[in-house]
Amino acid sequence: MEEIISIKNVVKRFPVGDGFFTALQDINLEFKKGEFAGLVGPSGSGKTTLLNIIGSLDTPTEGEAIVIGKDISKLSHQQSADLRNHNVGFIFQEYHLLPVYTVYENVEFALLLQNIGAAERKKAVMEALDWVGLTHKKDSKPDKLSGGESQRVAVARAIVKRPAILLADEPSANLDAENAHNIMKVMKKLNEELDTTFIFSTHDEKVMQYLDRIVHLKDGRIEKDEMMKAKYGVHGAH
Repeated sequence: MEEIISIKNVVKRFPVGDGFFTALQDINLEFKKGEFAGLVGPSGSGKTTLLNIIGSLDTPTEGEAIVIGKDISKLSHQQSADLRNHNVGFIFQEYHLLPVYTVYENVEFALLLQNIGAAERKKAVMEALDWVGLTHKKDSKPDKLSGGESQRVAVARAIVKRPAILLADEPSANLDAENAHNIMKVMKKLNEELDTTFIFSTHDEKVMQYLDRIVHLKDGRIEKDEMMKAKYGVHGAH
């Protein structure tokens, strides 16, 4: 399987007072197309920092992060934005839905940054809403949705452009158990149907049960990298 993300000797430091804090130390990691993987560890282990580097929201202090053939450190501001707009979807623990827009408009928003015609946009949005089971809510505003529905809209918005990579930062944090399982089943199905690479940052057992691979982080280092026999929705061999 083709390698879609390659992290080599990555170090990330943040300035703190007169010194600095090392958030990531000597990270070497590869992800192949179609993986359903998680970065797991306690708060402060570096998982969100690593997710942000993969998504070109941040750059390494040392080492290199190659995402879909592009070296994150060498991209201009515009090239980084292009990579995110076309190839990377994001799902956060806060849904970040725009309150004045309908569900349909929130999902369509991701496509307005691309040069796509209205008919093609409509087809893609309705397909994405169908994937997450929310076509009947397309005209609703976010304040009329439950937490589970809001997170499904966020998934639809992330997947509507059919990105090669989908990054999910603690996607189940604000959901009850039933909704967390529902959202994971939706994402597992999308992973298998679209061959999108999913990478989660989580410390939620409910999320971990679905993962094919878990990379354990502790104090900014990789403690263990293991292939899992996912409890739910078993994926093909990697």
